[in-house]
Amino acid sequence: MVLPKISDLVVRRILGIDVNNKYRGLPQGLDKRAEALLDPADIYLEDEPSVAEWLKELKPTKKGAVDYITNLFPSASWARRYNLRWLAGDVLAGITIGLVIVPQAIAYASLAQLDPPYGLYTSFTGAVSYWIFGTSKDIVIGTTAIGSLLVGGVVSRVRASNDNYSHEQIAHALSLISGLILLLLGLLRLGWIVEFIPYIPISAFVTAASITIMSTQMPAALGIHGINTQAAPYQVIKTTLERIPNVRLDATIGLSSLALLLLIKSFCAAMEQRQPNQKRLWSYVASLRLTFTMLLYTLISFLVNRNRSEMDHKFRLVGSIDKGFQRAGVPSIDGHLVSSILPEVPAVAIILVIEHIAIAKAMGRRYNYTVIPSQEVVALGVANILSPFVGGYVCTGSFGASAVLSKAGVKTPLAGLFGAGMLVLALYALTGVFYYIPRAALAGLIIHAVSNLLTSPSSLYEYWRLSPIEFLIWVVGVVLAIFVSLEACIYAGTALSVALLLVRLARTRGTFLGSVRVRQVAGEKTSFSSEPAAVSSKEYYSAPYMFLPLDRSGAMNPQIKVESPYPGVFIYRLHEGLNYSNQAYHVDILGKHIMENTRRTSDDVFDKESDRPWNDPGPKARRPNSHLLPYLRAIVLDFGAVSHVDITSVQGLVDLRNLLDRHSAPDTVEWHFANIRNRWARRALATAGFGYPTLLNSEAVGNWKPIYSIATALAEKEGPCGNETPGIMDTDTEEEHTQGSRTPVASDYTRRKLPVSSTSTPEAGQMAAVSGVDRPFFHLDLFGAVEAAVGDVRSKDAAVMV
Repeated sequence: MVLPKISDLVVRRILGIDVNNKYRGLPQGLDKRAEALLDPADIYLEDEPSVAEWLKELKPTKKGAVDYITNLFPSASWARRYNLRWLAGDVLAGITIGLVIVPQAIAYASLAQLDPPYGLYTSFTGAVSYWIFGTSKDIVIGTTAIGSLLVGGVVSRVRASNDNYSHEQIAHALSLISGLILLLLGLLRLGWIVEFIPYIPISAFVTAASITIMSTQMPAALGIHGINTQAAPYQVIKTTLERIPNVRLDATIGLSSLALLLLIKSFCAAMEQRQPNQKRLWSYVASLRLTFTMLLYTLISFLVNRNRSEMDHKFRLVGSIDKGFQRAGVPSIDGHLVSSILPEVPAVAIILVIEHIAIAKAMGRRYNYTVIPSQEVVALGVANILSPFVGGYVCTGSFGASAVLSKAGVKTPLAGLFGAGMLVLALYALTGVFYYIPRAALAGLIIHAVSNLLTSPSSLYEYWRLSPIEFLIWVVGVVLAIFVSLEACIYAGTALSVALLLVRLARTRGTFLGSVRVRQVAGEKTSFSSEPAAVSSKEYYSAPYMFLPLDRSGAMNPQIKVESPYPGVFIYRLHEGLNYSNQAYHVDILGKHIMENTRRTSDDVFDKESDRPWNDPGPKARRPNSHLLPYLRAIVLDFGAVSHVDITSVQGLVDLRNLLDRHSAPDTVEWHFANIRNRWARRALATAGFGYPTLLNSEAVGNWKPIYSIATALAEKEGPCGNETPGIMDTDTEEEHTQGSRTPVASDYTRRKLPVSSTSTPEAGQMAAVSGVDRPFFHLDLFGAVEAAVGDVRSKDAAVMV
């Protein structure tokens, strides 16, 4: 016992901290007073949270470590239950998706400024690795139009500053760096960070990327050469239109392939409507339209060009493709290349993660399973790390391929492995066929694929209806992408959305409330009917006071009369939290409103007017009839929307309390709080002197008559989830029931002493205080807070009258 005393003495003498005086002004004996009032009910003293408790929650446990390792490999939970039925479904789905992603991978590689095999390498990596780490059975990781376009942009910019690096080196380095960052975020379980990127900038980016991709592919589809497709989209579109007279025979391949794809899609959609029993069949046919179109035009190209030399082809072809994984190996990366790529990584990583998580969550909602974002980021990181070792570039979830996979009857994530088998078959057995693929047909395939990503006019109208200012952010993002770059679109859209969020946080609304006595009316008819219920069938239920905005704003009937619960008592509800960014705004609103609607309890007396402080206008400056205003008595704050408080916000309340105490001196203002749920917020406010009557006003403490809420405690044989016991509720008297429609007045707020059960048997349960009796000004609900505040004011007034 000596050491604690010595350490306490050192702390007090050297640092000037009195650890035993936590709450200045806290009256003594609050527990004894509550015990005497509530006997035989048990009292409850609030248990404060401590830093040690907080640190204990952060301490890793053996179970947590085991769960972490287990969650890194979700495949282990279903692999041991794998069966022949699942195998049959996965094989069929894998073959189907393989037929779809082969032409897509070949086409999208051109967007990355790479040869067609690189698209196959990339899709192979995602298909092979995802099933081990992924949590969605319906997603396909591979080449995507948007991801490939980003890679192409990075390749162009890096080579513009340093052409010592090949396209392949840049693409491999970008994939490896992005994968390492994503894997780190996933292992640290930071997948929730993606939620900070709002939907509107992503929607704008996807639409802008679709427009950009279509603009870059139109010259290839028309056979027009010599156009810089890396320029801003508006310049590409302008140059393409100017060179329309220079179109070649490739235009017949590109435009007809695009028309054929649209025709097949429309025909299959119509047949799904006509033959609902064959909907799955027609959906399957529609999903293979890319493969069918590519085979058709490859056959046409072969028949036209088989006897012609390479320089005499009628239209541009893909050309020779290396067989197998000829580009597999360790990526060649140096420090200068890494420094050149790093500024490009954030935009690429953000888009990869957002595109992937959006697809995974959509599939999870559709098929009723849970997707773990952080684990999806791990799977994405692993795929991007492995991709350059087999010759690929960045990969992510594919919208179109994932939709096809889900419709093909996939059973488990292992279906991707069978899709990878189709890619291996294509690389080793079909490279000779790839030689005759027309580039114009590939361009038509890409245009058709990305056209589905455009935001529809109906969706834009919904944006306008939901939030006009966010619709304007969408427009700004798309315009910037068309006239500047895609990176400007995503950065500007995100920045504007964050700025909008900060403005809303800093200017969150608060409302002054008044009371309305309501009565609920219910008829015998419970179903919806056009016939009104008879008057005799109505039943009236008495309800407590409802608190509505004093200015009758919002969705309430503006004809309803709303009044202050008692002269000088103010109720203020915070709608969206209290923090350092908005505390000054709320404090300013509270101070101005209260000062304008109350009068000073006692005016300062000065021998000379010149002795009055410069910021005190004095009685002459007050508005007319200010003497009719009430004195300031109590403030009730509804903290139902406040989950945390910080030092700045608490200090703002303290400053406001000091200001209002000077306004009401020699009296002090009572502060009541409703709906404070967070224990750390209660501790912070109590440390600042809130939550209990202050010793600074001994007269108020002497006249204070507390109100406590009690309920049935757990019986001895009940656990934490024991049987429910009917609670004790305030009931209205017959007079109150018959007069429920009258206008509320101050006398309605009468203090009712709750009946205390005298039984303490395990069957009945012992009565106990619901919240801590040492903080009686922290109330469970707003009604209790207002009732306590008004009761204390009335008690003071009665004492003064006596």
